[in-house]
Parts: sequence; structure tokens; C-alpha cells
Amino acid sequence: MYLIISLIACVIAGWLTGLLMKGKGYGLLVDLLLGLVGGFIGGWLVGHVFPIGGLVGQVLVRMLGAVILVFLIRLIRRA
Repeated sequence: MYLIISLIACVIAGWLTGLLMKGKGYGLLVDLLLGLVGGFIGGWLVGHVFPIGGLVGQVLVRMLGAVILVFLIRLIRRA
């Protein structure tokens, strides 16, 4: 059940990250994939520091991970 909630939270986080980050964006599919990867990274990192429960908390944490991942990818693409 946790995996399903994590996947849902990651997809929502990816979609919100695509809306939040300014610029051309990468398209819906890539935004969702970045949300999945960034969400799992953010969830893993924050999960080791302090646990956050609920779908809203999970989405916020995973969105933060996705935003950081998109930011890093944009920095690499500019270089």
C-alpha cells in the first residue's frame, strides 16, 4: 500500500513541479518521470531525517525532491 501511495504522491509532485518551475518545461511525460525520480529521492532523504505522514505531506516532500532534481538538471544542461 505504501508503494501505491508513494507512486501517486510522486506523480502529483512531478505535475506540480512542472507547473511551479518557470521556463519551457520538458513536457508532461518527462515532468512526471522527473517527479517519480525526484520524489523517491526526496522521500528517501527526508524519510531518514524525520517521518512525514499523510498524502499531503508526502506530496510536499516529493515535490521538494523533484524541484531540486529539475533545478540540477537545468544547471547541467546550461553548462
